[in-house]
Amino acid sequence: MKVEGSYTFDAPRDRVWSMLMKPEGLQACIPGCENLNTVGEDQYEAQMKVGVAAIRGSYKGKIRITDKVEPESYKLLVEGSGGPGFVRGEATIDLVDQGETTQVNVHGDGQVGGTVAGVGQRMLGGVAKMLMGQFFECLKKQL
Repeated sequence: MKVEGSYTFDAPRDRVWSMLMKPEGLQACIPGCENLNTVGEDQYEAQMKVGVAAIRGSYKGKIRITDKVEPESYKLLVEGSGGPGFVRGEATIDLVDQGETTQVNVHGDGQVGGTVAGVGQRMLGGVAKMLMGQFFECLKKQL
């Protein structure tokens, strides 16, 4: 399942980068996130509830940030599981300096299994894009 999106922030790139690296800000903006605990450098464990269609349920997962090139890009590795199934994926996040604004480009790929997989890749892609949009809109409000 491919997931892509571009989001423009009215802030310089270093400020957007800093915000994306703060666990407390991320927890506040990840839809349904109940806990986000640091377990190592750039490694987190998360617990979240998703209330959307057939992926509705509680999930526990791990998030890892790798390949950091501050303040330009990083890779996000995620894996999680819960009653409805599991998800594994990775995304490359690029921050493009546009002077007074910053464009954040996300290119990701994920795999799902369990009951969730029966929903169909097309619907899951739409749900993933919606949740990603909610996340970035929330971050914009924190600036």
